[in-house]
Amino acid sequence: MNIKSLLLGSAAALAVVSGAQAADAIVAAEPEPVEYVRVCDAYGTGYFYIPGTETCLKIEGYIRFQVNVGEDVGGDSDWDAVTRGQVQFTAKSDTEYGPLTGVIVMQFNADNASTQEAKLDSAYLDIAGFRAGLFYSWWDDGLSGETDDIGSVETLHNSIRYQYESGTFYAGLSVDELEDGVYQGTFAPGVLPGTTVFTADDGPNNVGVAFGIGGKAGAFSYQVTGGWDFDNEDGAIRAMGTVEIGPGTLGLAGVYSSGPNSYYSAAEWAVAAEYAIKATDKLKITPGVQYYGNYFGGGKEVPEDFDGLGDAWKVGLTVDYQIVDNFYAKASVQYLDPDDGDDSTTGYFRLQRSF
Repeated sequence: MNIKSLLLGSAAALAVVSGAQAADAIVAAEPEPVEYVRVCDAYGTGYFYIPGTETCLKIEGYIRFQVNVGEDVGGDSDWDAVTRGQVQFTAKSDTEYGPLTGVIVMQFNADNASTQEAKLDSAYLDIAGFRAGLFYSWWDDGLSGETDDIGSVETLHNSIRYQYESGTFYAGLSVDELEDGVYQGTFAPGVLPGTTVFTADDGPNNVGVAFGIGGKAGAFSYQVTGGWDFDNEDGAIRAMGTVEIGPGTLGLAGVYSSGPNSYYSAAEWAVAAEYAIKATDKLKITPGVQYYGNYFGGGKEVPEDFDGLGDAWKVGLTVDYQIVDNFYAKASVQYLDPDDGDDSTTGYFRLQRSF
């Protein structure tokens, strides 16, 4: 065998081996096209299409740190720090009856590292003006400051309601489950003296009917809310409004209750006023005052009526400051002086980042 034959044989062998390796080579598959999230601007900012569907989703929420001050706010202490995280999912899609909306709100509260609470804050569906599920009633609304006490002790209910809306006007009617409400004659443990913060024992409280009417007319806004508690056989009605005057907004409210019930039980009647001063683009200062007639104030037993109770008055100041976009600080101090109890001063400082 000469050199030429050896070289030809080696080249042939290498060609065979190379051909075998080429036959066994793994070729990477072409990547599948990725469906990127698309912006959905049909329902406002922040919505995007859930991939593969025509449903639009919005995710929002906030993180809050707050220090409460006042007598016994932290058990035996006069201060208590609390932290909250809340996230809300809102889903919308078009139907022949209009937008179909679903909302889930989860809230997480931490009094300290070992004492934490996770709860469903809201969960409801909404279509063509009808809403059903767990949501806050009109009685949760109030003036912009922290002084007014014109709402229910518990405003989150399993409810079904219909609300008609036309431009800046709305009117609605709801049927509410009131098992977490107030029941006359039931002992209320864990009461904070001088406040309306109390939780009644389980009673036959289970149903109520409420209405809400409201709207805007230029610089003026208004709302009238009423409710009837069938188990307590008492009800309440409230009116409030705001109007822009000078550098701020004046807010006025009045409420009347025929007897302690789940819609209003702090007093037989009350009037409140505030003036929210827009000092700068970032600073708002809101002084407020409220007067209670026949003030209940969260005694150990819910009375059947307000007869024989003393009056009370309350004054406070709330300051809001926007540090940067979506991040603000709030401070509030309130003084309450009831005829039938000791006066008290409470307040808090809050930092909150929204997204």
